[in-house]
Amino acid sequence: MPRVYLYDTTLRDGTQRRGVSLSLEDKIQIAGLLDDFGMDFIEGGWPASNPKDTAFFEQTRGRLVTSQVAAFGSTRRKGRSVEQDANLSSILDLEVPVATLFGKASVFHVEKILETTRDENLRMVEDSVRFLVDHGVTVIFDAEHFFDGLKAEPAYALAVLSAAEAGGASWLVLCDTNGGSLPAWIRYGIEAARESSPLPLGIHAHNDAGLAVANSLEAVQAGATMVQGTINGYGERCGNADLCTIVPNLVWKMGVDVGDPGRLAELPKLSRAVADLANLALDDGAPYIGENAFSHKAGVHAGAVRKHPEAYEHIDPASVGRTRRILVSELSGRSNLSYHFDSLLNAEQIQELVEQVKDLEADGYQFEDAESSMRLMVERALGHVPSYYGVERFHVSVTHDSSSICEATVRIAMGDSRFVEVGEGDGPVHALDEALRKALTQVYPLLQKLRLTDYKVRVLDGHDATSAAVRVWIRSECGAHVIQTVRVSRNILVASWQALLDAIDYVLWTENVPSQHILETTSAKA
Repeated sequence: MPRVYLYDTTLRDGTQRRGVSLSLEDKIQIAGLLDDFGMDFIEGGWPASNPKDTAFFEQTRGRLVTSQVAAFGSTRRKGRSVEQDANLSSILDLEVPVATLFGKASVFHVEKILETTRDENLRMVEDSVRFLVDHGVTVIFDAEHFFDGLKAEPAYALAVLSAAEAGGASWLVLCDTNGGSLPAWIRYGIEAARESSPLPLGIHAHNDAGLAVANSLEAVQAGATMVQGTINGYGERCGNADLCTIVPNLVWKMGVDVGDPGRLAELPKLSRAVADLANLALDDGAPYIGENAFSHKAGVHAGAVRKHPEAYEHIDPASVGRTRRILVSELSGRSNLSYHFDSLLNAEQIQELVEQVKDLEADGYQFEDAESSMRLMVERALGHVPSYYGVERFHVSVTHDSSSICEATVRIAMGDSRFVEVGEGDGPVHALDEALRKALTQVYPLLQKLRLTDYKVRVLDGHDATSAAVRVWIRSECGAHVIQTVRVSRNILVASWQALLDAIDYVLWTENVPSQHILETTSAKA
């Protein structure tokens, strides 16, 4: 199978997703990530639409190593010469090596949306492509609504491709713009285009029927050698074809040459970085790169993958930069816990731990995303986690008049010393965290690096209203450590406090910090 070229349109089509707005710096940073990954083409935006996209092309010119940056635009307007068209002129002004022009391949859109004639649309396509080609620009032609147009009037849809070819286009990209085609129709369209034109073909699929990835792969099977898509499938309506799913499938399932396959291990990092810049949460269930992609919860599954990973994993997780996760929950069997603690516990202890986990989860605990709390529970039972400090008491007050003030006081004993510290925060948990840090960092300076990165509260039984038990889940980071802890209580502050303490204990334990650290120069504080 021939080399397939990857064309990323996250910076243009991806930004059409509701809620996504990238700054100029965001776009430049994402372009750098895509370039590092080895993307063949990066569509930087539509320079005629806004000054931010124009600035992007100016600031990335000559800075990328692997990727070619493509400007996006439309064919000339009806009844206007190419020399008078501001859209085409703006592309030339950028001095880009590649431009992607879209034109209508559907009679319905030509007559009802553009409100022009069929012949004029064909001239618009050919004139626009030739104008850029004559000025030294490589043109990729996006045949918009191609598959719908082919279904309605096949001869005209193919005539649009011929017009782009006559103008000197280097690629013909067939667009499933409404995202409603099935794979069989995609194959038919690719094969029809191959019979009509010798130019290399590409696919641009939208996900409105949930088939953008499948349609893109089918197009490659049928002969397309360019795939357009976005990172994480971002795009208008239901999104575009997700390159984070397409690329591993091309490499590991179809044996397609897409450049350096070694870079696939960077996919999770690329996906997360783009999501962070777009301020969107990642889909844990995303194929290949999601947190759950290689997670096993059922005991039968865990037991099987310990013996033979291929029993429930279609590829090696490491090939796409992931690791296997064996989750511990009420659905766990001995195999799940043995996977984590076989070297620590005997068979009887494992069975006791299974029953303990089931009882705790019946009370509202959930350990599958709180590995740190699970580990601490086992290590504490074995006497491996020392007592680093003693909590004598904590107090939280909230004063609300013209503004809210949250204040927390903690009294901590460490060795022969006692510390009373006060913290203020935007909320009671923030205030508690501040006070606790003030006390503990005097003895354990390592904890200065500890920071809370996520905090979630779940009401466990709404029938109990405000007296309901709650589950508090906290994610913290300390250097290379990612700590996830969970606690349950009918008092939200108690559950939060205990989850914070678990995070602190986990860091001190994993770093092998001595527990009997007595300050010699600090007097006790009352």
